[in-house]
Amino acid sequence: MNPSAPPWICPSILAADFARLGEEVSDVLAAGADTIHFDVMDNHYVPNLSVGPLVLRALRKAGIDACIDVHLMVKPVDRLVEDFLAAGADYITVHPESTEHLHRTLSMITDGGAKAGLVFNPATPLSALEPVIDMLDLILIMSVNPGFGGQAFIPSSLDKLRQARHLIDASGRDIRLQIDGGIKIDNIGAAAAAGADAFVAGTAIFGANNYTDTISAMRDEIADA
Repeated sequence: MNPSAPPWICPSILAADFARLGEEVSDVLAAGADTIHFDVMDNHYVPNLSVGPLVLRALRKAGIDACIDVHLMVKPVDRLVEDFLAAGADYITVHPESTEHLHRTLSMITDGGAKAGLVFNPATPLSALEPVIDMLDLILIMSVNPGFGGQAFIPSSLDKLRQARHLIDASGRDIRLQIDGGIKIDNIGAAAAAGADAFVAGTAIFGANNYTDTISAMRDEIADA
């Protein structure tokens, strides 16, 4: 973990109760969450369908002004980059496989006023980082195969986190290192020790009886890592 970057707890709305999504988002923010993670799936790049820019726009209209990081699991991706910029995304992260012209896509994000991120699936090597690391504000390591919530953490993701942390440190840039997939109280410390400083958790938070206690316990594990 980067000691100069306070850790972020990022609840994923994929695990929220969509019948009362605005209330759920407000509740986890009140419980101490730092960023809302917005999973966008297209039933094409990944085998599931989730939410689009209208849902983000609705949250903004409802007064949710917290940082929202949008993870686009879609292909092709550029059109939705434009739509989520207009809807109010703070961060937009894309997969290298989702675009034929990664430099152009990342430029669209930053030119549109958001911060850009790049996502790596468990079997995707980090080699795509080298030509674009100077354009990034966030690197997301998937510790499950994207498409569904509630999956088990893939332990080899810790090695990829360490590699990514080394590359970030060597770049000298202020880049968040986020982990997503199967994160819960009993493994979040290991992810922090491997270099992560932003932690996406869906079921572990929204499935808990008390959001505040769960987020607090996660912060304790990170601090002890």
